Amino acid sequence: MTSTDLNKTIVETAYSRWAPIYDAVCGPVMLQGRRAAAAAARAVGGKILEVGVGTGLSFDDYDARTEITGIDLCEPMLAKARAKMASGRYPHVKAVHLMDAHQMAFADETFDCVVAQFVITLVANPEQVLSECRRVVKPGGRIILVNHLYSERGVAAAVERWAAEKTRGLGLRPEFPFARLQAWANANNEAILVERRKVALGIYTLVCFERTMAQQVAA
Repeated sequence: MTSTDLNKTIVETAYSRWAPIYDAVCGPVMLQGRRAAAAAARAVGGKILEVGVGTGLSFDDYDARTEITGIDLCEPMLAKARAKMASGRYPHVKAVHLMDAHQMAFADETFDCVVAQFVITLVANPEQVLSECRRVVKPGGRIILVNHLYSERGVAAAVERWAAEKTRGLGLRPEFPFARLQAWANANNEAILVERRKVALGIYTLVCFERTMAQQVAA
């Protein structure tokens, strides 16, 4: 099926409205997927970029072995994250920035790992965001995604197709397929799929890409 990308303004507006209740509503629902992504990132360690850091729900999932930088497009969500940082409970979180993931301000090869939790299906141009993630991660580093991905067949797929247009104004896109992520990797010389597995009783999919040098992929 064709997956229509979300408009940036729709996402910003929707998540500004979500900000006051986001932790209470989405925190429990996304807990297992969030923890799986953070565990994979902790295994890499070092400097970690959280794309779509939101209210900082994931801060508890990291520790002193990591140095977290977060970016988000929604200022009301970031205000919640900054309040968490101000509590002093998260010294491993170094900074959060208002920034568009389609065009990051970071230098090439800055991070050991880039994590995008429940984000890649929501951005206006997923392939561009993935390419930016690849640019800012070091060779040998990981790009870790966790999301609900389109079921592609059966009753679940039919429900997701029906829900797609009805939930777009909420900043959601339930019909996003894994094939689109794989196609991006296949089109790039410096990204290979290293892991794909179901988490949270199969509700979410954890996807990991590794940045490699072009000659390694060719070999």
